[in-house]
Amino acid sequence: MHFSTLATTFTVAFAAFANGQTVYLAGDSTMAKGGGGFTGSDGWGQYLGQFLNIPVVNMAIGGRSARSFTEEGRFNTIINTVKSGDFVVIEFGHNDGSAGAVDNGRQSAVGDGYDTTAIVTKSDGSTVLIHSFPYYVQNAINALKAKGAIVISSSQTPNNTWENGVIAAPPRFVGYAQIVASRTGITYINHYAYVVQAFKRIGQNNVAAYFPVDHTHTTPAGANAVAVAFVRGLLCSNNPLRSKLNSAGTSVPGE
Repeated sequence: MHFSTLATTFTVAFAAFANGQTVYLAGDSTMAKGGGGFTGSDGWGQYLGQFLNIPVVNMAIGGRSARSFTEEGRFNTIINTVKSGDFVVIEFGHNDGSAGAVDNGRQSAVGDGYDTTAIVTKSDGSTVLIHSFPYYVQNAINALKAKGAIVISSSQTPNNTWENGVIAAPPRFVGYAQIVASRTGITYINHYAYVVQAFKRIGQNNVAAYFPVDHTHTTPAGANAVAVAFVRGLLCSNNPLRSKLNSAGTSVPGE
């Protein structure tokens, strides 16, 4: 077992036996420790804890989608770890789009139906049945709820893509995150919209400094701004996690 795997296992095990509630994060590189993997990159999940009075365990990992997070057993790890009353934030979308002629192991079937499927071809020529984004996320949500966890469906964050001073319109996965929240009766936070609001306030030129390598992955300062936007969304919700915000959390800017 690699050291990183040992460290992750220890972190999860420690959180599982800790007293009180814990927040678990499931997502991709935009949320994960180390972000996109380049020097100076980080994900927003690393900065959420400063706004809460309960611990955060960041289980996000780069390059993952709702499908690959499921197939690799990462959702199961969280499901098997959570206690009743723990919180789980699920945020995917950046890696969930359709691939080319060969399956990349991450895409989901296009559509918002739980039963929507597609058959894709793998690199060895074999085929595999894949499901929709809502299928993978709803299954995880329902399993987490069965353990007594309080789940939040958070939409993916925007890329640093502007046109005429406006950030690009949200991709379909933003709407999918809202749909799965509605179907499962959990809180939805439109993280995309709250980040857009924050970036508009900060200004396009200043936001550009948050994305030094590509249009997706942020510096620590950018990740912190994205975390602040999530907290603003939380403040505008009725989710019980709102009551766990500390003074720094309750005073974040925005509307």
